[in-house]
Amino acid sequence: MNLVSVCRIMALICEGLLGLAVTYLLALTVAAALAPRRTPPRPGQPDHRFLVLVPAHNEEKLLPDLLTSLQALEYPPALYEVHVVADNCTDHTANLARQAGAVVHERHDDALRGKGYALQWLVERLAPAVDGRDAAVILDADSVVSADFLRVMDTRLLRGERAIQGYYAVRSPDRSWPVGLRYAALAAIHYLRPLGRSLLGGSAGLKGNGMVLAWDLVRRFHWSAALTEDIEFHLGLLLAGERVTFAPDAIVWAEMPVSLAGAQSQNVRWERGRLEMVRRYVPRLLQQAWRRRSFALFDAAVEQIMPPFSILVAATVLALAAALLLGSRVGAVLGAALLLGEAAYILTGLILARAPWRVYLALLLAPVFVVWKVWLYLRVLLGRDRQGWLRTARNT
Repeated sequence: MNLVSVCRIMALICEGLLGLAVTYLLALTVAAALAPRRTPPRPGQPDHRFLVLVPAHNEEKLLPDLLTSLQALEYPPALYEVHVVADNCTDHTANLARQAGAVVHERHDDALRGKGYALQWLVERLAPAVDGRDAAVILDADSVVSADFLRVMDTRLLRGERAIQGYYAVRSPDRSWPVGLRYAALAAIHYLRPLGRSLLGGSAGLKGNGMVLAWDLVRRFHWSAALTEDIEFHLGLLLAGERVTFAPDAIVWAEMPVSLAGAQSQNVRWERGRLEMVRRYVPRLLQQAWRRRSFALFDAAVEQIMPPFSILVAATVLALAAALLLGSRVGAVLGAALLLGEAAYILTGLILARAPWRVYLALLLAPVFVVWKVWLYLRVLLGRDRQGWLRTARNT
């Protein structure tokens, strides 16, 4: 067997592994297309009591928009309270929150910094006085929510759901092409995948924003100091036998950096945190999935192992190029099929999420984003980006 033949075989093996990942994504795509996307209206009046928890670090520019959207909720005001933890703030976040009617808790701790610490501190502070509440809503300070957010969550709690993720979408995706591409990515990750899992019996996952948790879960499970505290909280729930459901019609829109440079720290944090979760949780998830015969646990392990979509696309392009250079007809056909599958996955996510037309135009610059994401991912893998928690750059 000559060197060219060996290289062809290796290229086919790589495409086979990529094919497993793309098949997994297409299975979720088909399930998402078949899944219901509206929560049936509840009979009678809403009655669940919510605590809205908002961790905020120097958010004086964007927090007022969130508080305004919370005041406009189509839900009885007596049934929800807004609590803002002004975490190590040096601006007017606390005063603005008080003026908007929120209960403000000021926290100062230079050693323990980050969202997980702030949330756990707030929960422990509130717990003695609010044990009669039904659920907590966790929102990022740079977001706004749909007017029916709590009504949808009230209905789902009535149905027995205990951990619910709303659709975490991108606000104003037409601000720049990186924001438009982020919308496309989150339409797939935050809408299509959870929607597909809801039909297949998996767990939708927690995305860090727009989460609703039964109050006993909030008391029982702690928020960690991990870079991706939402993922760790979710995996802890799963291993304890709890499952997160998805409410596609309860929407929270969040600000995203308008440039790739502004998004770098956020993406580094996500990728470093995900790699940490792979190391700490995937072996246990697979072991428990086998022992309990649990699809949800197996699916959660696969989700952690799955590389970012940009990396999948880049690897597919390289494999296809290698097949063409080596004269492998089978490899070329398989590579083209993989690219078509990946395109179907992204486009279906945009269609299901009803993306604005400018997002489709932003896809024309997707190759630039893919190259940037590969560069960033390699830096994370090689340990070149080791910073801890950093606040994401704001646009306003």
